[in-house]
Amino acid sequence: MRNVLRNTAFGLVALACLSGQAFARCEDYVPQPKPQNASRDIVGQDLDQITERGWIDIALFEDFPPYSYLEGGKPVGIDVEIGALIADALGVEPKFRLVAAGENLEADLRNWVWKGPVTGGRVANVMMHIPYDSSFACRVEQVVFTGQYATEGIAIAYSEAAYPDGEAPVPAYFRFDTVGVENDSISDFYLTAFPGGQLSGNMRRYPATQDAMAALAAGEVKAVMGPRTQLEAGAAAGIKVHQPPLPGFSVGKWTLGTAVNFRYRALGYAVDDAIFAALDDGRIAAIYAKYGATWQAPER
Repeated sequence: MRNVLRNTAFGLVALACLSGQAFARCEDYVPQPKPQNASRDIVGQDLDQITERGWIDIALFEDFPPYSYLEGGKPVGIDVEIGALIADALGVEPKFRLVAAGENLEADLRNWVWKGPVTGGRVANVMMHIPYDSSFACRVEQVVFTGQYATEGIAIAYSEAAYPDGEAPVPAYFRFDTVGVENDSISDFYLTAFPGGQLSGNMRRYPATQDAMAALAAGEVKAVMGPRTQLEAGAAAGIKVHQPPLPGFSVGKWTLGTAVNFRYRALGYAVDDAIFAALDDGRIAAIYAKYGATWQAPER
């Protein structure tokens, strides 16, 4: 899971840097290669053949609760259930594949959406949990970014016992109070870079956000900073979550969506239609609530 958040961090930081330049959207864009020769694992991936064979291959990140993880040997989580909604709308069965995150978002898209890994894998029909930004999208031509289903953002979970006066902590508090973060995550980068390195002595790094939340529940730290959905889903009794303003944080919120190979536009449209219907009737909000998280509407 660490790589998932690290990839999100690197992608969002890059987008923030791009947005600070004087270019119009993709004005500085240099066309990328568009591979036309489909390997054998791509044959049969269009919408008609997916429908005919009766199942759709969906890639999700492994060990990434509450979005996608194994429980009793079966994939479960928010992204799993949204993927099942997509499959149901297409009239086929979902086949979920939990995959390891690559070095960055471009690697994830290359490995699981448009080309395939060097060894030991194949592209999927749809990949879930893809951060969306229009400037980034036009720089990765091999992928259709569609099906935006939620907004994710950085938040702070904190112990009510540690802040009995009811004043929720903000980053400046961590000059004096301990805070947990997932190692190499966007929250780790932000707090480490906080002006003058003032917070470094009170930061505690953990392998995953759920480990940091366990430490918070055990009283090892007073707060945890990370993606709101993960904090809410992992919150024990006596822990609250809030989303304060974050000074100097260029991209504290981002849109989550899906990715489809650029060859299969019809599939992309069908996925987006399925997501839109599930947003409209409240099914996606209900999925988030099931996992103890608050759904926030995406920009579409």
